Amino acid sequence: MTTAAPAALRALLSGPGMVRAPGVYDGLGAHLARRAGFRAVYLTGAGAAAAGYGLPDIGLVTATEMADRAALVVEASGLPVVADADTGYGNPMHVVRTVRAYERAGVAAIQLEDQDFPKRCGHLTDKAVIGADEFTRKLAAALDAREHDTVVVARTDARGPLGLDVAIDRARRYAAEGADLIFVEAPRSRAEIERIAAEVDAPLLFNVVPSGHTPDIPDADLERLGFRMTIHPGALLEPVVAAMSAALAGLGGTDPQPAPGPLGLFRAVGFDDWSALGDRYR
Repeated sequence: MTTAAPAALRALLSGPGMVRAPGVYDGLGAHLARRAGFRAVYLTGAGAAAAGYGLPDIGLVTATEMADRAALVVEASGLPVVADADTGYGNPMHVVRTVRAYERAGVAAIQLEDQDFPKRCGHLTDKAVIGADEFTRKLAAALDAREHDTVVVARTDARGPLGLDVAIDRARRYAAEGADLIFVEAPRSRAEIERIAAEVDAPLLFNVVPSGHTPDIPDADLERLGFRMTIHPGALLEPVVAAMSAALAGLGGTDPQPAPGPLGLFRAVGFDDWSALGDRYR
């Protein structure tokens, strides 16, 4: 393991233009993204859960499973990989283990979020976040644990449960703690996107989720606002699901294509059953 991947990503982030990273979750997508000329890819936790393990993105995939998936995507793509690590899979001790495992896998960046456990996809409702103090301790553990200058992405999901003002306050605090990229999940309007860009003085990442909570906004506008990277978690997965559904229908299958958006996809892989199970033991 060397510092080559983090250094390559840092060079991209400091260079001209905004970095666009398609969401990949398997070796085929990783190869195709490289062949298509992309400079980085995003290991999507939602895609890894749904396509890799047949599970909804509600905290069911483990750190080991995600680290294994990260290693596969790193090898197949040959590109800097920004890897979703959910909540770090526990307390600061678990975060340290997660960072070490992801670095062994060869990722360029690790993304951590301030949701409570079990987490939920950022564009689902009923999210909960831990306290800013608690997440700051986890973030500090991640920053201290890295050995290869791995880029650390700090994501806040506070917009949904606590409002935009709190989300911006948290984003500023995580930047002050030393996070390399700041990710405010699921702003609800263009005005909110513009506020984040104006009020958070740090390199910013934007999540593009068609049919999610965030409205469409052109990449050119995001770049003009100062965002350094966009991730596109569903860019490959959604058309693949549509194509598979159409192929099955052509063979005589009767199940309709999943509804658009994250919830439709997760329902196709058992979201309702897992939610009922969680409610039973709450």
